[in-house]
Amino acid sequence: MSRMHNPPHPGAVLREWIPEDVTITQAAEALQINRVTLSNLLNGSGNVTANIALRLAAWLGTSPDLWIGMQSQWDLWQAEQQPRPTIQPLVRHAA
Repeated sequence: MSRMHNPPHPGAVLREWIPEDVTITQAAEALQINRVTLSNLLNGSGNVTANIALRLAAWLGTSPDLWIGMQSQWDLWQAEQQPRPTIQPLVRHAA
């Protein structure tokens, strides 16, 4: 069962936050990260790490939890699409 329907990759959301007149190079410089790292994130092939979440929060005036949460939701949804073995719940016995 899916938690939510195909949540957006955080890079897609970030593309909406960056003004059109700001280049990837300028945004990467503002975040003090490699341009390729930012480009990969924006293209959906990179992930929001805790470090990047803190930088995005400082730059955009958001919470780092916002970006980590989006990444976690996306990761969970992706994992839910993969086949998994049936896991039997742990049975705890009273001591």
